[in-house]
Amino acid sequence: MDSINSRIAEELGVRPQQVAAAVALLDEGSTVPFIARYRKEVTGSLDDTQLRHLEERLRYLRELDDRRAAILSSIEEQGKLTPELAREINLADTKTRLEDLYLPYKQKRRTKGQIALEAGLGELADALFGNPALDPETEAARFVDAEKGFADTKAVLEGAKYILMERFAEDADLLARLRGFLKDHATLSARLVPGKDAEGAKFSDYFEHDEPLKGVPSHRALAIFRGRNEGVLSASLKVGDEVPGAMHPCEAMIAERFGITQASRPADRWLAEVVRWTWKVKLYTSLETDLFGELRDKAEDEAISVFARNLHDLLLAAPAGPRATLALDPGLRTGCKVAVVDATGKLLDTATVYPHAPRNDWDGTLAILAKLCAKHGVDLIAIGNGTASRETDKLAGELIQKVPGLKLTKIMVSEAGASVYSASELAAREFPDLDVSLRGAVSIARRLQDPLAELVKIEPKAIGVGQYQHDVSQLKLARSLDAVVEDCVNAVGVDLNMASAALLARISGLNGTLAQNIVAYRDANGAFKSRAELKKVPRLGEKTFEQAAGFLRVMNGENPLDASAVHPETYPLVQRIAADTGRDIRSLIGDSAFLKRLDPKKFTDETFGLVTVGDILQELEKPGRDPRPEFKTAAFQEGVETLKDLKPGMVLEGVITNVTNFGAFVDIGVHQDGLVHISALSEKFVKDPYEVVKAGDIVKVKVMEVDIARNRVGLSMRMGDTPGEKTEGTRGGQARGNGKRGGEPRSERHSSQDKPAPANAAMAALFANAKQLRK
Repeated sequence: MDSINSRIAEELGVRPQQVAAAVALLDEGSTVPFIARYRKEVTGSLDDTQLRHLEERLRYLRELDDRRAAILSSIEEQGKLTPELAREINLADTKTRLEDLYLPYKQKRRTKGQIALEAGLGELADALFGNPALDPETEAARFVDAEKGFADTKAVLEGAKYILMERFAEDADLLARLRGFLKDHATLSARLVPGKDAEGAKFSDYFEHDEPLKGVPSHRALAIFRGRNEGVLSASLKVGDEVPGAMHPCEAMIAERFGITQASRPADRWLAEVVRWTWKVKLYTSLETDLFGELRDKAEDEAISVFARNLHDLLLAAPAGPRATLALDPGLRTGCKVAVVDATGKLLDTATVYPHAPRNDWDGTLAILAKLCAKHGVDLIAIGNGTASRETDKLAGELIQKVPGLKLTKIMVSEAGASVYSASELAAREFPDLDVSLRGAVSIARRLQDPLAELVKIEPKAIGVGQYQHDVSQLKLARSLDAVVEDCVNAVGVDLNMASAALLARISGLNGTLAQNIVAYRDANGAFKSRAELKKVPRLGEKTFEQAAGFLRVMNGENPLDASAVHPETYPLVQRIAADTGRDIRSLIGDSAFLKRLDPKKFTDETFGLVTVGDILQELEKPGRDPRPEFKTAAFQEGVETLKDLKPGMVLEGVITNVTNFGAFVDIGVHQDGLVHISALSEKFVKDPYEVVKAGDIVKVKVMEVDIARNRVGLSMRMGDTPGEKTEGTRGGQARGNGKRGGEPRSERHSSQDKPAPANAAMAALFANAKQLRK
């Protein structure tokens, strides 16, 4: 355990004692948000990012140790465990190295080499390997035995060859050298499978593609692997030109490892053939598979990281806040679904209107909407970005013009995942008597008010702000995204008396059952009056209370601290601060000037250290502060509604919808997101696009290239760039239609009248849904 802690500490650049403390807390059942927020004194202020990495590495290294113990036990049972081998196994620092060492002792099906050994050909193999001066044919003649399956010298030499091949191929040090060499010098070569050019047109960039293995970015690796899985591409590893007849570099490494040279001795040619077959038959395919597996794992990790970062920005997007909202879920034949929610998100009214073809009840719809807006004091109109969104946007624009006194604002909202929520068990419990399509409209309204509170009801994968998310390990993806959701929810905190069960379930220490129990208790007994009352909820014990209480807010409760992020366990400290300063707690809260004059050191003791006291004083300054940014909107340019309206050189305002390893996609209001390639994000060199932009940012971009036939838009954030210049701007990332609900295409997006403004954070990443890389 000490070695694991030391290794993780080195990776994180922290002290082993910090890691040991964090590991102990995790093993006790503490969550990452709780440790990061309320155990800074114990861990030396490790943050949630460090703790997530620690948690992941701890899982891997413990699995490694478990496997190590199993391997040692297996080899010992075989009576083959030597002190030297045990030392090598104990020093193995990766699962790959561990399995390489175990390979010679691993139970496997009978091989040609084992059959030859059973026939007694091991003596011949050792003799020829040890003394190449021996004549292979002469020596092999002594081992001919038809009953054992070796009827002539050719078969005997073949058997001896397989014995050495398997021995060579199971040498752990050789495998490590070959892997390292291939990682540094091999080329990933992708080719079109003959006859698949039309079927695989989307992979045309890789029909004849060669790239150093060590430099392949994650998105290209996943694209090539997808093409191979679909039978369109072949993929292989190559080293140099691999001249026919010449010794392959890896063959030379095998020969060097075992001291095989060419000195015109009788067995040299046979040994050279053993080396060549060892590489081509035993090692090339297996190492290629291993390295492709490593490349895929690395690409998956990067893709998952991209998804996680975008999801984080999406969930922490600025909420429009507690404002009455009317949502329009656009539709043609089936009509537009309408839902009105109050400032708290409570459903007030619903309707179905038919402003578009075939009914074309435009005026009737306007009358209904105006009545609903006036009746319920609506401030915001949330327009779903699905089919008929452009026509519905025009409808909302005309409504705003006809009832200026209502001071309405309309905003386009992504519908990504709305259908998933609508048909979910959660939605059915929340709205048992409401039509499925109307549930979607409610979700659209609520996600404008508070994207975090609403989007936690949807499986993160359904939100779709990742790259190649369906090509990666779904277990790893789910684990990573769940961690992001947990961190975001706890970073904001929730109102105990307002939060849904879905939101409560994401709070530190809680789960679905406890969340339902909290809601049931609230329904039966009325609003919670204090955090302490949580202890009356069935099955919610002291440990759970400790983990959850600090992230749950009780507004206007009996104790003003219950509305803050101050943990109940530190209430005595706040009481002492109040007593020492002659103030009551209510007057302390929010008195920033007074609190800043206090010396934190004065209030430290054996229980509460300087870090804890400092955190509490900061929280008292702005109790329950929301870490999310201020709600802002961006305006699309009038008259720019489709790709045909774009002209090279135009400078437009847009919203970053998705950040990938190769650039950022920007919604500029033309129903297709344009790509700013990583090389065009800044005048300076950019290694990681996330260093420059994140989902939700409002940016100015210049149109560099418009390809209407392929629905591609190349953009630049460097205003000095000249359209027409040769750039990488559109490679691998064409503009993508913002499809909704399983990839249904959307109609053209906006009218030229009164365009809706996507909110900087609230709508930012929400505008990104069915992206090209989400498939």
